[in-house]
Amino acid sequence: MRFSPADPSELPVIAALVNSAYRGESSRQGWTTEADYLGGQRTDAQTLARDLAADPQAVVMTLRDEPDGPLLGCVWLEPTEGGAWYLGMLTVRPDLQDRQLGRTMLAAAEAHVRELGALRVRMTVIQIRDTLIAWYERRGYARTGETRPFPYADARFGRPARDDLEFIVLEKAL
Repeated sequence: MRFSPADPSELPVIAALVNSAYRGESSRQGWTTEADYLGGQRTDAQTLARDLAADPQAVVMTLRDEPDGPLLGCVWLEPTEGGAWYLGMLTVRPDLQDRQLGRTMLAAAEAHVRELGALRVRMTVIQIRDTLIAWYERRGYARTGETRPFPYADARFGRPARDDLEFIVLEKAL
């Protein structure tokens, strides 16, 4: 497996992968889809490029079977305060979600930021995603008790089909 930083030229392919996993129809996609309660796109190449430019230490890491092979997954990593790194957009190609690639990529992301001096990893997950939250908890993440409001007014995060969405914060000490 090759886990490496994305090249800027890959951002359109990364955005397409993320949208297929997060917003694909729930009847045809993997278990990570949010299509039942969020419509619209999850991201686009321009947003990814802008967000990466805003924080030069942030990175999108990609996972492939071989260096020039097809994109299997990706994850966003960004340093925050106090030795923590934010992990987001962990994505595995929906048709490959039974290969334990998410687990592999999560471990690689944690090792990567640990090498950069991270003391812990933090993330936000929509509170109704019980199966996903449980998956992270089985990998050592714990609820911090913190919540973040869902950005209903910002179309970049999708078109919510519910009015009760919020994020919970999970954290893991490295």
